[in-house]
Amino acid sequence: MTNALDRDFAAAALDGVLSRRMLAFVIDYALVCLLLLPAAVLVFILGVLTLGLAFYLFPVLFFVVAGLYFALSLSSRAQATPGMRVMDLTLLSDSGYRIDFMTGLLHVILFWVLNSFLTPLILLVGLFTNRKRLLHDMALGTVLVRASRLAAPQY
Repeated sequence: MTNALDRDFAAAALDGVLSRRMLAFVIDYALVCLLLLPAAVLVFILGVLTLGLAFYLFPVLFFVVAGLYFALSLSSRAQATPGMRVMDLTLLSDSGYRIDFMTGLLHVILFWVLNSFLTPLILLVGLFTNRKRLLHDMALGTVLVRASRLAAPQY
């Protein structure tokens, strides 16, 4: 039995996904780094107002900013981060439907966890899977495809 994605789009929707995904990663993390500056200023101001209590947020600030960035972007109407939009990518569930905030958050958390153990090897998995999926995509039941080569999105 084939699922909705196998029926609804051709191999063209997967063409160049891995290289585009790597470039989108660079764009997205550059944007996260830019967002860290105003977040750090905000935490500093909160730290002064709370007599130093908010300064304890600094060690986790990157994870909070990046987690919100990816979760909000991936669960948005575009189903993509700004870097993914530039690279013409969108993230769908295996069934072809939109993903929610928690799936977007779990997507980035699982990526961080797997990447910390399998560093460069995490990208090699995509070379051997039929839909160019990485380990965290398979674990969460998601697939990254070219947005312009899909039919109208399903809601």
